[in-house]
This record gives sequence, C-alpha cells and structure tokens, in this order.
Amino acid sequence: MPGAPIKALVAGFEPFGGEPVNPAAQALHALPPEVAGLAVATVQLPTVFDRCAAVLEAAIEAHDPAIVLAIGQAGGRAELCLERVAVNIDDARIADNDGHQPIDRPVVRGGPAAYFATLPIKAAVAALREAGLPAAVSNTAGTFVCNHLFYALMHLAALREGRFRAGFLHLPYLPSQAARQPGAASMALADIARGIEIVLAVAAERRRDIEAAEGTIS
Repeated sequence: MPGAPIKALVAGFEPFGGEPVNPAAQALHALPPEVAGLAVATVQLPTVFDRCAAVLEAAIEAHDPAIVLAIGQAGGRAELCLERVAVNIDDARIADNDGHQPIDRPVVRGGPAAYFATLPIKAAVAALREAGLPAAVSNTAGTFVCNHLFYALMHLAALREGRFRAGFLHLPYLPSQAARQPGAASMALADIARGIEIVLAVAAERRRDIEAAEGTIS
C-alpha cells in the first residue's frame, strides 16, 4: 500500500554469563515506537541456543517487518559493531542460560558455511561515526548464541527470498557492568539507543531507495 509505514523489528538478548543486565535488553526499553518513519517493534530473546531463533521467528511472523536488527552484548568491545558475516557453527566457551554448551555443532545442518548481513552496514557505520559514536564493521560475531541467532536470522531471510533485510549489532558493556571489570570499555544506554536508531534510519532510507527504484512506492 503506497505510503504505508515501513516496519522494523529489534530483537535483543536477556542477561547471561552471570551479568545482572544486558545492554541489548535494556536498549529495547529505551527505543521509541517510531524512528525515521519506521514503526518499531521489539522482542526480548532467551540467551539459549535451542530457543532464541524460534522466539525471533514468531516475532517476525507477528509483525511482518521489512527490517530486522538483532542486538547483543559483546563485553570488551569499545565500539558499536555491525557484523558482516554469520558462520554456521556453534562452539560455546561458556554454557547458555539453559546450561547447554554445544561444541563444533552446525547452526543449520546442511546450511551454507556463512551468510552476509543484508543491511547497509558500511553506510550505517559512517552515519554512526558522523553522529559522534564509536562504530566499526566487524568480521566475526563469535561462535556463541549471538552468532547462532544471526545465522538463523539470515537463513530465514534467505528462505523468505528478500521479504526482509536483516543484520546484527554488537554492543559494548553498560557503565555499570564495566565498573565491575576494571579497564573494560563501556557505552551509556542513551548512546546505545541512539546508535540503534541511526542504524534503523539508514536501513529505512536504503529500503525506500530500493522500493522507489523498483516503482513499488509513490
């Protein structure tokens, strides 16, 4: 329908690894319901290998978004990191929140070795830096639940043949977390939320450019 708002879904993980908070979960509550003309829905995910993808898929079915951005904690990183590639491997250094610790297990048996994000990650990083936020393109999402979810998300996007574009954003610790780990980098929740909004705005602009070029909007 011409003029209909583009929908976005932001999915963030619950706390894990003994941390009382997760910047991803906190950021979900800090996001407004609309960003740059996008209607924004959120969903919190369990930090569990065998459950997170199903919760995200159900949210995608419920909201039918054009843009899906998954977010997760990357303690020790000093920048907002947009991930380029998800790999088809689970190899957990610690157990997930259900006590599972898969080693050398594929995310999707028989699936491709890797998927690339379909959001405009370099344009988003440039916009983040222009806004004064430290940001980078990352070439590894690790092999824990974040990568598992990222791969499962991109696999679903591939099966849906372009119904939505998707990617993953890793977040630094919050200051309260870094205070317990001397020397660790952190970022204020307000800046994390602003960064997510910028990524969504850049993705929405690219989506509108593509739709206009295809003649699907007026």
